[in-house]
Amino acid sequence: MTETSGTPSDTPSETSSDSTPSEVATPVAATKRSARKRDTSARKRGPSARRRRRSSALVLVFGLLATGVLWTMLAPTGNAAQTADANEAVRQGRALYLQGCSTCHGLGAQGSNTGPSLVGVGAAAVDFQVSTGRMPLAAPAAQADRKPPIYSATQIDQLSAYVASLGGGPEVPKVTDKELSDADLAHGGELYRANCAQCHQAVAQGAPLTYGKFAPSLSESTPTQIVEAMRTGPESMPVFGDRQLNDEDAAAVAAYIKHLTDTKSPGGFSLGKYGPVPEGLLAMLVGIGGLLVVCLWIGARQKV
Repeated sequence: MTETSGTPSDTPSETSSDSTPSEVATPVAATKRSARKRDTSARKRGPSARRRRRSSALVLVFGLLATGVLWTMLAPTGNAAQTADANEAVRQGRALYLQGCSTCHGLGAQGSNTGPSLVGVGAAAVDFQVSTGRMPLAAPAAQADRKPPIYSATQIDQLSAYVASLGGGPEVPKVTDKELSDADLAHGGELYRANCAQCHQAVAQGAPLTYGKFAPSLSESTPTQIVEAMRTGPESMPVFGDRQLNDEDAAAVAAYIKHLTDTKSPGGFSLGKYGPVPEGLLAMLVGIGGLLVVCLWIGARQKV
């Protein structure tokens, strides 16, 4: 009874003691196998990851090279020499301004009691006023007359560059001979009669205005000066912007004015191109006066 009862108690103990190492060894082996699998997968992934990194680097290099090539082809063509030339023109223009213009317009072109501000008027206004000899003005008057310019073309460009550097305003227009030759004279004539003839007279010879002012003759004006006057509105003239007269319309008006002033009169003496007034006066003085002289001569002969 004692041995029988002891046998079952020994059997479980042996079973439990024998099974313990196998149960412990199984997780260790599984851990080693999973570690080997990870190492194998890592070795497999290693080359592919390096290839992907190399591909990304190559794509980045080619992208940078393509960007550099496109920038070289499409970038603006300006260079340091042009910038230096522009700065030099501004410096020279400021020196000329301080010498000949600052008395009326102020040291900083801010204006004074005797002259308006030049900030924002642009290069076109300076080129028009100085190239026509209206500025510098010797003495205040109702209106500045056209005179031979006292500055050279280079100096005028320098003055224009300085005033333009102060900010804003229209640039000097470029009216080429091709634009003038291709301009529609009929269209330019319509625009001139609708917008300019009221002041400048039908054939651009000028006419008096009020308060001592006048619309000047355009016979000496260049096409560039004509367009500059449209864009800047000197004296009593209104400003014609791009929405009123675009560049093509402005060139057509300039071409029509030059056609009026340069074309010879087909009827002989033009009488100053002032229209019917001088023609009627001449008819009265010469025609009717001549008839009166003839009548008096005939009457005198009959009395004898």
